Amino acid sequence: MWQAEAEVDLDAIRENVARLRSGTSAELMAVVKADGYGHGMVPAARASIDAGADWLGVCTLDEALTLRRAGITVPVLAWLLSPGLPLHEGVLADVDLSAASLSQLAEMTEAARRAERPARLHLKIDTGLSRNGATTADWPTLLEAAAKAEADGMVEVVGVWSHFAYADLPGHPTIDRQIAVFHEGLGLVERAGLRPRHRHLANSAATLTRPDTHFDLVRPGIAVYGLSPVAGERYGLRPAMTARARVMLTKRVPADTGVSYGHTYTTDRETTLAVVPLGYADGVPRHASNAAPVRLAGRNRTIAGRVCMDQIVIDCGDDPVAPGDVATLFGDGTDGGPTADDWAEAVGTINYEIVTRFGGVRVARVYTGERP
Repeated sequence: MWQAEAEVDLDAIRENVARLRSGTSAELMAVVKADGYGHGMVPAARASIDAGADWLGVCTLDEALTLRRAGITVPVLAWLLSPGLPLHEGVLADVDLSAASLSQLAEMTEAARRAERPARLHLKIDTGLSRNGATTADWPTLLEAAAKAEADGMVEVVGVWSHFAYADLPGHPTIDRQIAVFHEGLGLVERAGLRPRHRHLANSAATLTRPDTHFDLVRPGIAVYGLSPVAGERYGLRPAMTARARVMLTKRVPADTGVSYGHTYTTDRETTLAVVPLGYADGVPRHASNAAPVRLAGRNRTIAGRVCMDQIVIDCGDDPVAPGDVATLFGDGTDGGPTADDWAEAVGTINYEIVTRFGGVRVARVYTGERP
């Protein structure tokens, strides 16, 4: 008997990847970083591959090596690499690495020496996000150094890439500006004598809305898990995660009863309170206090009072509710219950954060649609 669980429908992930795959002639990289956006990295990776994903994308070297240890052999790109990591382990495991500076390129060249084989590199240019990536001023120098390292047999430059700042707003003027900068950067790549096979720019939003950005490879992340990156649009995606817990305790209380820490909620009538054993230690945002919806006893209700470390309270009025009843925080919404989008709107965040943060040590992650 479970107390709290995050159920992940792997068939939904397969359907979403197939939907994304059908919309492009480019290869598809399913991004499974952050433990598969909270869905479980390895199961999500396998489901994505089942549905036709050609690549997997992760942030860290450890994530990439975890995929390899799980027996996954498709191309994997790792792109958030701090100084001093054992990058030679990635080279030996046939993991593609991302470089955005001369110092990163030097570490990857050293990793190739230790591994006694060339490192496969994707060079990243900052086209306007001002986060990771070489600036346009530094780009020619990085290309020159990469071309020399390739000529020396230390690296193989197999990709060039960047990332959008506003792709979730499909009409935003920065999108066309970033595309133009990317094309300029590709022109410099060619002039440097490099011939990367994979040019990639499109995240989930651009994969769904801007086919002119697909190039050779697209990198959907949140859309793989059935959540839309564009507010108000669904694109035929099906959410894969349902988060729920069993009611631990119910009690009948009179009107004017303060509920939870600080009594930020007070009952306005005699009512039944249901205590649900989930809190911010399990990924429920504290900002969900008096705001986020929970489906219990056939109705959507709002969390009553503050979210605690381990518990939330639901005011159920006169509706019948008992210990053991299931309280659903979010799911696919087909039963009228809340979705991760509803939670994101309630707490002032994005659906990415809701699913990625949910399911700590005390929340069992269970799967449907598993295959041998």
